Amino acid sequence: MTTPRRPRVLLADDHLLVAEALKSLLTPEFDLVGVVEDGRALIEAAEQLQPDVIVADVTMPHLNGIDALVRLRQNGNRAPVVFLTMHRDATFARRALEAGASGFVLKHSASVELMAAIRAALEGRTYLTPQLAGEVLEAMKQGPERAGDPASALTPRQREVLQLLAEGRSAKEIATSLSISARTVEFHKYQMMETLGIHSNAELIHFAIKHGLVDL
Repeated sequence: MTTPRRPRVLLADDHLLVAEALKSLLTPEFDLVGVVEDGRALIEAAEQLQPDVIVADVTMPHLNGIDALVRLRQNGNRAPVVFLTMHRDATFARRALEAGASGFVLKHSASVELMAAIRAALEGRTYLTPQLAGEVLEAMKQGPERAGDPASALTPRQREVLQLLAEGRSAKEIATSLSISARTVEFHKYQMMETLGIHSNAELIHFAIKHGLVDL
């Protein structure tokens, strides 16, 4: 009698201690096929490894988890994604679900909820931590603007540029990373300032931190 194939999980988290703890939690039931530390590496690994489910942090270097999910879907990758985050904020959960996430779990509840969220995702269901369910449903009814999520006014490319700016990259470095010109980077920055009513780089960086695009 053949042993049933265990579901294959790709983990994306830039916190080493958290990643190690999650490995211990996941390996009794799932095959952990890879661990990556940033959003760009997540996209590459998902393409190469074709996992059955992805467990990802929201805030990661280079590209945050939610925008990485948007990119995955644009690339045709349909693997369910469960977000595991420290952000106890309905705005992040709403943004994740609208991007196509299958689950949203808080890190301090991981030992209780993560396995249930992964199982739900594998069955085509959505799991949302009960701690945020009411707030998220209300925010989704209101829509992004009334729910107070100005980050949703930015395009995915603008959020990508903003995250790299907030991580301290120069316009030239961002241009190289994204295969665009430095002039295009400056144009995106100008457009973001116009859209958000922001007047300096410092304000842009503060906005990126406040809305979870980068860690403090």
